[in-house]
Amino acid sequence: MNSYWILLPAIIVALIAVPLVSVARGAKTGKHARNRIIGNLCMFFGVCLCAVLFPVGALAAEGGVVASIVGTSAQGMGFLAAALVTGLAAIGAGIAVAAAAPAAIGAVSEDPKSFGKAIIFVVLGEGIAIYGLLISILIINKL
Repeated sequence: MNSYWILLPAIIVALIAVPLVSVARGAKTGKHARNRIIGNLCMFFGVCLCAVLFPVGALAAEGGVVASIVGTSAQGMGFLAAALVTGLAAIGAGIAVAAAAPAAIGAVSEDPKSFGKAIIFVVLGEGIAIYGLLISILIINKL
C-alpha cells in the first residue's frame, strides 16, 4: 500500500474541517466572521490544489481498481446539458419560491381563507424544478 492512500484523504478532510472550528466556537460576527470566510476560501483552494497535485484516479489506476471510461464527446455534452437543465431549473425555482412564499405568508396572515390560493403560487414555483428534473431524466435516457 502506498502512503498516499492514507495521507491524501486525511489532508483533504483536515482542510475541509479546519474552518468549522470557529463555527463550533460560536464566532458569528466581526473579525472572527472575516477570518472564517478567509479560512474557508483558503481551505477550498487548498483542496483544489490537492486534487490537482495528487490525482486520486492515478493512485487507483496503479492498483488496477479503476477501469477506463470510454464515451463520445456527444455523450459528454449530453451529461453537461442534463446537469445544466437540473441546476438552472432549481435556481429558477428558488427565485420563484423566494418571491412567492413571503407574499403568500403575508396574504394568509391578513386573511386565513386565502391559504389555498396562496399555496398554489408557491407550488407553481416548485414545479419548475420538477420540470427541469424531468427533462434531465429524458436527456440521460437518450444517451
